[in-house]
Amino acid sequence: MAENRERIEQFRKMAEADPTNEIGHFSLGRELFSAGQYDAAVQSLRRVIELNPNISKAYQLVGEALLKQNQRDEAIKVLTDGVRIADSRGEVLPRKEMIQLLTDAGAPVPELAVKPGAKLEVGEGDVLCKRCGRINKKLPRPPFKNAFGQQIFENTCADCWREAIGLGTKVINELRLPMADPQAQKIWDQLIREFLNLG
Repeated sequence: MAENRERIEQFRKMAEADPTNEIGHFSLGRELFSAGQYDAAVQSLRRVIELNPNISKAYQLVGEALLKQNQRDEAIKVLTDGVRIADSRGEVLPRKEMIQLLTDAGAPVPELAVKPGAKLEVGEGDVLCKRCGRINKKLPRPPFKNAFGQQIFENTCADCWREAIGLGTKVINELRLPMADPQAQKIWDQLIREFLNLG
């Protein structure tokens, strides 16, 4: 619990230091949600959606938080928008989870543009990027020699990776992360994973 409070404060500072930092707001919202502070979580996560309406996981968490506060109609509206965003970007897991939340709430599920199992044609040297949702040039090689590096290589375009590195540097500086510390490395990895929409 103390660790959760510490992370909330870290991410609050990060979001306040740069109000346009969608990952700072997302991380703060996620931690507030985990702590059961649903009203505050919704505020942070709605800011994420303002900054980047493509982060489908933000819609999912807003919808869940609203349901926990018995705001069913508003939750259904947010989750319906979230399903459409996730569907248009080919993000199967958040789409599936939001469809389940809508079903459990007795709400209709929007028509899906991308049928489950449908594949987009991706050419040689390209990748369907989970961050921007477009087919773009892929990285020449995985950025790290581990499973996370391979995941980035298979799901992220070169342009979005450059953006992620810029964000990563900013995060290290703003949070003063000592990268030799495994806990700091874990925080950095999580932020990059969220920025790249890798779940």
